[in-house]
Amino acid sequence: MAISGYLSEFSLPEIFRLLEQGNKTGRLSIQERSQNPLYPGKIFRIWFKQGNIIAAGDRIDGNGLLSMIQKRGWVSTGVASRITEVCPIDQPAGLCLKEQGLLEAEQLKMLFSQQVLQQVCKLFELQDGQFQFEANVVAPNSELTGLKAPPSEVTLAGLRALKDWTMLLDKLPEASSGIVSAITGKPQLRLNQLESQVWEFTKGDVSLQNIAKHLKLPLDKIQQVAFRLMTMGLVEEVPFIAVEMPSQKQDLEMQMTVPSGSSNSFPSHAFLQNLLGHLKIKANA
Repeated sequence: MAISGYLSEFSLPEIFRLLEQGNKTGRLSIQERSQNPLYPGKIFRIWFKQGNIIAAGDRIDGNGLLSMIQKRGWVSTGVASRITEVCPIDQPAGLCLKEQGLLEAEQLKMLFSQQVLQQVCKLFELQDGQFQFEANVVAPNSELTGLKAPPSEVTLAGLRALKDWTMLLDKLPEASSGIVSAITGKPQLRLNQLESQVWEFTKGDVSLQNIAKHLKLPLDKIQQVAFRLMTMGLVEEVPFIAVEMPSQKQDLEMQMTVPSGSSNSFPSHAFLQNLLGHLKIKANA
């Protein structure tokens, strides 16, 4: 079963969250929008196993990982070409090379970071494109390091590094909204300083606009942080309704009380002006 659509409809963070929560196994293909209709856009592939990202690459031949290893000078071209012969058919290439003593655990981590974290994070910069997820498509062992990463962590890294938020503007929470915690206790993910500061306002009683004022930061920066926390499943956006000040309520009630001795059944012009002013204040609050 394949799921397809456009990044303009479903953002990459939303797709990742769906696949992670559904513990999906398969291949996510993302094709960037081409400026020239005669040439199709580049296709990038990300492989998932039980909701985790296990590999990524843009090469059709499945030799992206081996190419990275050769460029670093860790394995010769001859050894790389024989990887499929010396390794068991169901063993990731990275683990096989480690067992052969050709790679160390730390080198595998570096390769996985380059292959998955660095490459996938660049996809968050795409202005538009198409995506398709094909369930149960098995990743080529030649592209596997044997490591994995939760999509939520990859998303967090990608959004932290993102500079152009054009494609995600309509996904950001409203400035007038608040945020509430969607988890019990504190986040297990390691938040940075700004994310931790925004996390302190997860009771839903302060709007994002006021959080920005309190932290003396641009509103869009706070909206972006809130979106990151939402994407991680840590918080939820809620409508923020300002609590009416008691003094304002009393003033309004006094204005609306018509004296018993008054023969005029219509509100005075002064009263209407005061009421209009009050409503304007409320609307802008």
